[in-house]
Amino acid sequence: MRKRPGEVRDAILDVLGSSEGSVPMSAIISGVKDRLGDVPESSVRSYMRLNTPQHFVRMDRAQYSLAGFEYLANRSYEPEPVDRELRFGKARLVLADCMAWLERQPKNSIHAVVTDPPYGLIEYSDLEQSKMRAGKGGVWRIPPSFDGAKRSPLPRFTVLKPTDLDALEQFFCAWGRRLVAALVPGANVVVASNPLLSHLVSGALARAGLERRGEIARLVMTMRGGDRPKAAHVEFSEVSVMPRSMWEPWVVFRKPIDGRVQDNLRRWGTGGFRRISDDKPFGDVIASAPTRAAERALAPHPSLKPQAFLRKLVRGVLPLGQGVVLDPFAGSGSTLAAAEAVGYESIGLERDEAYFEIASKAIPKLVKLRNQSDPDMDDQSR
Repeated sequence: MRKRPGEVRDAILDVLGSSEGSVPMSAIISGVKDRLGDVPESSVRSYMRLNTPQHFVRMDRAQYSLAGFEYLANRSYEPEPVDRELRFGKARLVLADCMAWLERQPKNSIHAVVTDPPYGLIEYSDLEQSKMRAGKGGVWRIPPSFDGAKRSPLPRFTVLKPTDLDALEQFFCAWGRRLVAALVPGANVVVASNPLLSHLVSGALARAGLERRGEIARLVMTMRGGDRPKAAHVEFSEVSVMPRSMWEPWVVFRKPIDGRVQDNLRRWGTGGFRRISDDKPFGDVIASAPTRAAERALAPHPSLKPQAFLRKLVRGVLPLGQGVVLDPFAGSGSTLAAAEAVGYESIGLERDEAYFEIASKAIPKLVKLRNQSDPDMDDQSR
């Protein structure tokens, strides 16, 4: 049977992405044949040769790993002591790499995931983080001040190269596979994304074994899109290069349930979303707003989401209001603060020590926002 365009490539990426170390060429060829059937070895070898080092890294002993994934390929993920851990009420903040941490967790121990990942990996590399923190930009967009207010940096998703996008997709596939083992059946996985990348994240998580359940639209006006052509804005004054972004997609997945939904709810406490009230189900559109300056001052992180939004979302992911919510990319701890505000047990993982320090100070302050002037926060804090 004739192979569709890119099928051999996708099979090679899947073989490498599902492996915990570098892989010899013979195993790559065998893995591709397992997935696609009869494939000429020369096709696999040619693709590998032509795309090294752009897509692949040739390791010692003629073994290969994905470019940008050397830290995944070279780590055994053996149990190791956690460097630091802090607790705030029912919230537990851990300084740890999420891949290594997930490898150490018991099966069926996490009941939901709500997270805003470091997209592209590049933006949150040590090099690009140092540029952003120094105001140098790099791949971060540093907006100008407006009316005396300093604007937060934004990631430039449009600068990602094809190799970066491949690496992003394989990262989420590898992450998803490790996540599946730790989740209880029926656990919701809600992941922040954006219109340019959500399809890659969704495809990767589906390949990892999670079941797609739709998207939640956060209705919010962002700074992405709507600009006229650069250096030709006068000539094409009536043209926007991209639509102005007025919503943010949060992809929704679920670990396959054990039997019927009611059976899964009785055994695991998962399998759906918590209703807002008896007569109002949880919906897939949540009105929001940009994070307020006062809130950003408490938790200075470039991707901070407002508590008013997060509390609604976090409250909904545990259908019976019981279980553990995990944020594997905790950042400044806003998801943990939201879980604490609604009374849920939570775990947050953060590998960047600077953000870990920010979160350790920010979580208690964000929790206290529950009694301030936003009625939506009060409504979802019960």
